Amino acid sequence: MIGMLKKIFPSGNERQISRLQKYADEVETFAPEMEKLSDEQLKAKTEEFKSRLDNGEKLDDILIEAFAVVREAATRVLGMRPYPVQIMGAVSLHEGNISEMKTGEGKTLVATMPVYLNALTGKGVHVVTVNEYLAARDAEEMGQLYNFLGLSVGLNVTGLSKEEKKEAYAADITYATNNELGFDYLRDNMVLYKEEMVQRPLNFAIVDEVDSILIDEARTPLIISGNAAKSTELYRIANQFIHQLKIDVDYTFDIKTKNVQLTEEGMSKAESFFSVENLFDVSNVSINHHINQALRAHVVMHRDTDYVVQDGDVVIVDPFTGRLMAGRRYSDGLHQAIEAKEGLQIQRESMTLATITFQNFFRMYNKLSGMTGTAKTEEEEFRNIYNMNVVVIPTNRPIARLDNADHIYKTQEGKYRAVVNEIAERHKKGQPVLVGTVAVETSELIATLLKKKGVPHNVLNAKNHGREAQIIEDAGQKGAVTIATNMAGRGTDIKLGEGVLELGGLHIVGTERHESRRIDNQLRGRAGRQGDPGSSQFYISMEDELMRRFASDNMIAMMDRLGMEEDQPLESKMVTKAVETAQKRVEGHNYDARKQLLQYDDVMRQQREIIYAQRAEVLESENLREIVERMIHSTVERIVAAHTPEEEVQEDWDLQAIIDYAKGTFLNDGVVTVNDIKGKEREEIVEVFLAKVKEEYDRKESELEPEQMREFEKVIVLRSVDRKWMDHIDAMDQLRQGIHLRAYGQNDPLREYQFEGFQMFEAMVEAIEEEVSTYVMKAQVEQNLQREKVAEGKAVDPKAQEQQKKKPMRRSSEVGRNEPCPCGSGKKYKHCHGA
Repeated sequence: MIGMLKKIFPSGNERQISRLQKYADEVETFAPEMEKLSDEQLKAKTEEFKSRLDNGEKLDDILIEAFAVVREAATRVLGMRPYPVQIMGAVSLHEGNISEMKTGEGKTLVATMPVYLNALTGKGVHVVTVNEYLAARDAEEMGQLYNFLGLSVGLNVTGLSKEEKKEAYAADITYATNNELGFDYLRDNMVLYKEEMVQRPLNFAIVDEVDSILIDEARTPLIISGNAAKSTELYRIANQFIHQLKIDVDYTFDIKTKNVQLTEEGMSKAESFFSVENLFDVSNVSINHHINQALRAHVVMHRDTDYVVQDGDVVIVDPFTGRLMAGRRYSDGLHQAIEAKEGLQIQRESMTLATITFQNFFRMYNKLSGMTGTAKTEEEEFRNIYNMNVVVIPTNRPIARLDNADHIYKTQEGKYRAVVNEIAERHKKGQPVLVGTVAVETSELIATLLKKKGVPHNVLNAKNHGREAQIIEDAGQKGAVTIATNMAGRGTDIKLGEGVLELGGLHIVGTERHESRRIDNQLRGRAGRQGDPGSSQFYISMEDELMRRFASDNMIAMMDRLGMEEDQPLESKMVTKAVETAQKRVEGHNYDARKQLLQYDDVMRQQREIIYAQRAEVLESENLREIVERMIHSTVERIVAAHTPEEEVQEDWDLQAIIDYAKGTFLNDGVVTVNDIKGKEREEIVEVFLAKVKEEYDRKESELEPEQMREFEKVIVLRSVDRKWMDHIDAMDQLRQGIHLRAYGQNDPLREYQFEGFQMFEAMVEAIEEEVSTYVMKAQVEQNLQREKVAEGKAVDPKAQEQQKKKPMRRSSEVGRNEPCPCGSGKKYKHCHGA
């Protein structure tokens, strides 16, 4: 009955397979025509296809013929002819899906067809692998095919110069690892000159072992962090300086906008205290910033109102609810300035310069597809997050592997004895055995037990990818025993040695069930490739982590009732089903965790896209005056609006506060007076300031060479954007870490994060606009002005990062007496502020 219903109502996958089969049949019809072509005629097809695309045809119009060309070229160049099922997998990839193909089905060859087709557009295709060994291997082997057909191939690995990377990305087809692609994207958005960017716009990517990259590694974001902490000493020095200042003499405080700034007299005192000639010189940006934050800490921020001091930490008080906001820190150095004011240990400022999750990086491609042997169990996640469907492609030959029922033991000790005994027996026969372990410790334990039994073996750990591939390739030889973590050796085929078929093929031993069914299926899939014989057997004990977490007490009690010995196995459908149920629960939990990470990172994604687009506009633009004037316009409008509220009559407007702000920020003393703006409407006041700004801008431009003025603008804007963005990343990270506490107040942490993150971003944009306004209008332009990086960064290995859980870093950067003083005077610390 069920079989009949399936024929009437085929499943989604069966319909897909039926449709893909038609494509494979059509490609097959072109075979005789392609076989007749000479090598030169076959190569000429590439230019013909490009010409047809230029004349308006779409990729789908030339798909059948292009796949036929690749099929024939692969036969001639590689000695491999794609099977119909491989063509079906290739069409699925071109359509932006995941092709699930079992181990040994030739996924590397499958990718060549959609890679070639999409590379014809000239927009670039990225083939993404899990490690650099596989990237290099595939680039070299498949590169022969692409080169034969007239396409260029690039290999992008760590350690290449910018020129070499640029060349690799400029190729029609680029092989790279997921980490390198992500880090290059982040580095490209930190460059000071557009010529330093290496990547082109992200067009089409085929991700090999897609489940490993887009799911297993998706929990850890890519981070570029600074290689040194900023000195905290300058906060202490700025704090000392503030004690010398008097309100209304050295600084003004605008209670309405909470704006505090130095007067002319205060600026003179600062220049004297810090031994600098001009506080608004571009080289003194850091000093100016520290003074401003120290002023805010003393004048604007009040202890037990805005913050409290608890256990040596400054804890922010929510101004609306009065609750303590544990884990939250003020951004842009204000928190450190308050710590200096309170005499606390100053925590270092963050040096996270850029960060992105794999989910958000790969979703930026115009089209994304992937290949793996195991994806169906995670289909919901692929569809919801990446908009990719999983298409299960049938095997070329029926699978002949025998998957035995799990053996369940009472204790781990009894289980490991049984595992070692079975390995020894199979080895004695000459049958190769691959032992899969969840943890490195387990693999070392099995190795020790085998050594005692005198069974020769190889232990595989993933430190050397080249060696890894060699060990895996040899794992199918007669008498070979290979111990590996379940994930090791992905992407490399285990070919059976002479005489192994007769012995039953490769035997897989699983020492415990992984928390994901997909990983167990990957291990099983190492055996029985291309219709070869093979077998698999999993061993479970009631002491395994998965069983301890999810198995019921009834199960353990049942084993006790049966009086089972340690070495006596139990084959129970009930236990196997319980294990699968437990795995589904863990998979669901892990999916929720990744989904939540993505929801939080989506807030940063929107902000990152705005900042990176603005940065790109700055790098691309020849003349930034329009951008700078827009920033000044926003700054002027904000300060005027703050002091000319609609609900007040004009006579009550605080015009002097506007003049004071303008004088300290973007105009010199006396350029605009209260009388100039008295009696005017809000828009008219804004126009008065903007007219004076334009005059001052024109004067500055007339005194400089055009190139010098344009470079000056870029230096100011880039430095301001980069520094504020870096501080904002840190503030968002601090907010993210403490936001879960809001749940105790019946608030949704995600919504709170979105709302506060948006407010913080708005504040950052305003701070950028104000800083740019100040320095473009007030700074002296030096002849040798150069763009400088805010900080040098290095990529953080995501795997190492995941292993080492994030700990709060506290570092008091004491300055040596003979080191340069951090105030920037150029003197030794002992002769300056260390005296």
